[in-house]
Formats: sequence, C-alpha cells, structure tokens
Amino acid sequence: MNIFLGLFKNHNSSILVPRDAEIASPQGENGHRSKRRQAETILTNVAHISAPFLTVFIIVHLSAPALANVGGSSLSSNVMLLGREYYQSAFGERYLLFAPLAAHVASSIAKRIITPSSSSPRKITSSLSLAAYSTLLIFLPIHFFTHRVSPANPSPPIFAVGPSELDYEFVKTGLARFPCRSWVLYGGLVVSVMIHAVEGAQIIQASRFASRNFRMRSRTRKVVAGVAMVPILAGLWTVSKEPLMVFASLAERYEAAFTRSWVYRF
Repeated sequence: MNIFLGLFKNHNSSILVPRDAEIASPQGENGHRSKRRQAETILTNVAHISAPFLTVFIIVHLSAPALANVGGSSLSSNVMLLGREYYQSAFGERYLLFAPLAAHVASSIAKRIITPSSSSPRKITSSLSLAAYSTLLIFLPIHFFTHRVSPANPSPPIFAVGPSELDYEFVKTGLARFPCRSWVLYGGLVVSVMIHAVEGAQIIQASRFASRNFRMRSRTRKVVAGVAMVPILAGLWTVSKEPLMVFASLAERYEAAFTRSWVYRF
C-alpha cells in the first residue's frame, strides 16, 4: 500500500500526469508553429516567383489598348495578334500563363487559410485583397468566357470565330452594342488588376530587394496605379469612338458571342 501511494507523491513517476506528457505538449505546439511558418515561407515564395510571369502577360496584353491612343484600333489589333504568340501558343499559355496564375492564386489562398487571423500581415479588406478577389471572382471569369470561350463556340450563329477574326473589332462591337456593361467590366478589370499589381509589387520589393526602406505610402500607390490605368482606359475610349469596320455577318457573330454570357443577356 505504501508503494502504491508513493506513485502519487513521486511526480517523476506519477501514473496520473506522466512527465513525458508535460514535456511533449509545449514541444508539440512549437513544432506545429515551426511547420506552419515553413509552409507560409514556401507559399510566399511561390506567390512571389509566379508574379513576374503574370506581370509580363499583363504588360503584353494591356499594351494593345494603350497603343490605341497612338494608332487606333488597327494598331491595337496588330499588337494583340503579336502578343498572342507569347500567351496563346501551346507552350506559352499552359506554362507561362495558366500555371503561374494557378500557382499564384492557390498559394495566396492557402497562405490565407493556414495563417492565424491574429498574425495575418494584412486584412481581407485591404486594397491588395479586395482587388485580387474582385479580379478572380468577378471580372476575370467574365472576361475569359466572353473573349476566349464563347467566340470559340462552333454552333450557329457564332460558328467559331477564328483567331484572325477576333481582333479589336470584337472589343469595339461590345463597346458599341453594350456600352454600359462593357465599360463596367473593362474598367473594373483594369482597375482591379492595376491596384493589385502595384500593391503586390510594393510587397515583393520590400521583402526581396536590398532597398527595403523604400516604401510608398498607400495614397502614393493608388496614384501610381491610377496613372497606369489612364492610357489603357483612354485607349478603350479611342476605340469606342471609331466606327465599326467589320462586315454585318461577322458583327452578328460577335454579338452572339457576347450574349452567350449571362451578363450580356439582360
């Protein structure tokens, strides 16, 4: 009996609270935090490394409407067709656009999920996050379906608009037939992308390069994003003021491609 009672008095060998359990709990918690920090570092690297690929695509893609200020929709169409050699080839689209986009989105969302809200570097209502989610959930899906998926539909009356036919006359038709919706969707996409790009560039610059002390204020970043938007939106305005230079039959196919999206039906 004395031996049995001694087990409760000896804390080193107690059957109620083993010493290993007392030690394991803090160690397990620290190990969990360490693994989470490692995962956050990996996800951050994936998001940062994929960003330059998306930046190149944005520059190539948005240079077309910006150049309409110089040469109208004709120059925009030529620049867009040249740009497709980069981002719509069998290799380029898969590995230089879709793969970096998927990696950027997945890593950012995964990091948001595993990072505790108390230690999250930015709120979900920040300019960076709001611009990202509005692009990902609203503007980008509609833009991709309207300008890529729908025109490729082989059924009548679209009859699969070919790449050589899908130039800035398609954009011009959308602006002429559905002016309010087109301006909201084009403008929203440009604004969201530019705000996210400028905010993200500041984060990458501060964390990756030596000049970490150089930080733009929030207002300055918004001004920079606004300045970048001006030539793009001005180019779209220039395109919208031009007369349609397309056969009526092709314009009908364009309009049918737009109306396959629910946004352009009501």
